[in-house]
Amino acid sequence: MTSESVDETSTDRAHLTALPLFAQPLPTGTQPGAHRSPTVPRLVQPLDPTNDAASATGVDWSLVAALRAQASDQLSQAVAADRARLDKAAQEELGRSIVLDLIEAAVADRVNAGNTAWPTAQQDGLARAVFDSLFRLGRLQPLVDNDDVENIIIAGHDNVLLELIDGSLVDGPPVADSDEELIDFLVFLASRSEVNARGFSEAQPRLHLRLDGGSRLAAAAWVTPRPSVVIRRHRLMEITLDDLVERQMLTPVAASFLRAAVKARKSIVVAGSQGAGKTTLVRALCAEIDPMEAIGTFETEYELHLHELKRHRIVHPWEARPGSGERGLDGRMAGEFTLDDALVDSFRFNLSRQIVGEVRGKEIWAMIKAMESGTGSISTTHASDAVAAVRKLVTCAMEAGPHVTHDLATSKLAATIDLIVQLDLRTTTVNGVSQRRRRVAEVIALAPGERETGYATTHIFAPDTDGTAHPAVLPDEYRSLERFGFDLSGYLMGQETRP
Repeated sequence: MTSESVDETSTDRAHLTALPLFAQPLPTGTQPGAHRSPTVPRLVQPLDPTNDAASATGVDWSLVAALRAQASDQLSQAVAADRARLDKAAQEELGRSIVLDLIEAAVADRVNAGNTAWPTAQQDGLARAVFDSLFRLGRLQPLVDNDDVENIIIAGHDNVLLELIDGSLVDGPPVADSDEELIDFLVFLASRSEVNARGFSEAQPRLHLRLDGGSRLAAAAWVTPRPSVVIRRHRLMEITLDDLVERQMLTPVAASFLRAAVKARKSIVVAGSQGAGKTTLVRALCAEIDPMEAIGTFETEYELHLHELKRHRIVHPWEARPGSGERGLDGRMAGEFTLDDALVDSFRFNLSRQIVGEVRGKEIWAMIKAMESGTGSISTTHASDAVAAVRKLVTCAMEAGPHVTHDLATSKLAATIDLIVQLDLRTTTVNGVSQRRRRVAEVIALAPGERETGYATTHIFAPDTDGTAHPAVLPDEYRSLERFGFDLSGYLMGQETRP
C-alpha cells in the first residue's frame, strides 16, 4: 500500500470515529423528481423527501443490505453475550461502533484492491443508511421523517405514493431494489422489537406494527400479488377541537356540542372509512377530559399515545399481542392477549374513562359493560355512515358468542351508546391534482325505540351540500348540554339557515 493510500485511509478513519450524523435528525428538504407513474392519475410534481446524505451521494443499497446483515449478526452476538442485557440506547451505541468498524473495513478493502476510498460525503451517507436499516426504517426513514408526508402507500417496492398534509398525492421514490428485498426488510423489522415482536412469514402473511415516533405500519405479502405496505404518520398529536375547527374539519357549533358531550360523560363512537381521521378526532375529544381523570386506552397498536402526551395524570395504556404457534382447544395462540382480555382486566384499575382505539369484533361486549356504568367511554369503528355504524356494532357484539342474540345486542347498544360521530373522507382530482378532504359529516343520537330495529336515531347534525355537519334536529334531552358549554343559540340559528 502506498503512503498516500495509508494517509487517505487514516484520514477517513479519523472522520468515521468522529462521525456526528447518528445524533442528528434527517433533513426534510424536498426537490422535484422525474419519475411519473403512468398507471395513476397525473399528480402534482413528485416530491423527493430523500434529499439527505444517502440520496445525494448515490448509496449502493445492495451494499447497505449486506452491511446491515453483518452488523445485525455482530450486534446479536454481543447482546447475547452480555448477561446484563443491553437496553435500547446501549444497543444503538454499540451499533454505531459496529457500523463504523464495518465501513472502515470496507474502505480498507477498496484501497487494498487498488481503488480509491469513498469520498467523505459518501461514507456519511452509507453510515446513515446502514444505521437506519439496522435500528430504524432504512430507505423508508427519510419519508417518515418528512413533515410534509402524512401517509406512505406502497404497492410494490417501486410503486410508492405519498399523501401530503394538504391532501395531495405525489409519487415517491422506490423503497427497495426488489419486492423480495422489501419483504426481507419487513421480516427483519417485525422481529427486532424487544417488547412486542411480530411474526411476518408465509404462515403469518399480515403485519401490524407500531413504529418509533408513533407511526403505524400495516403490511401484507404472499397473499397479495406484490407486497403492500401503508404507513400512517400521526402528525396531529397535541390536537384539540378548536384546532380541527381551524382546519375546517368541523364547525364551531359542532365542536361546542362534542366538547359538551365529553364533559357530560356521554358515550361516543367515532365512525368513518380508513384514513378519515378517526384517531385524530378521538385524540381531540380526549383533550376535553379533565386532566385528573384516570383513563385506560385499548389498542391493537398504540396510536392515541395519550400516555405520552402528559395531558392527563393517570393513563393506563393496553396494547394487544398477537401470540404465536398453533391455536389451542380454546382457539387461542400461545401468548395471545386481546383487546377483550384487556378490557376485562381494566375493571380492576378504577378507571374513569375507557378509550378503545378501534372496535373490530367481540371486544365491543366488554365495551358495552363499561358504557353501562355511564363513564363516558369513547371508541372508533369503520362504517360508511352513522346508521351503518350501529349495524356494524350489533354484528361485532354477536361475535361474543351464541348467547348474544341480535335483539340483545341491539337493545344493549341502544341503551349504552349516546352519540355516533361520522367522518367523511373525499378524494377529488382537479386539474390533474389529487386531494383529500376530511370532515365531520354526521352526529346522530342513539336511543332505544322502534320495534323493528330495536333502536331510534336522530340526526343532531346532518351533512350539508359540501358534506360538513350542519344543525338538524336536537332532542330535548340534549339541550341540557348548554351548561357544559354547548352553543345552543348558535345551533338554533344554524337550524334556521340550513340549506
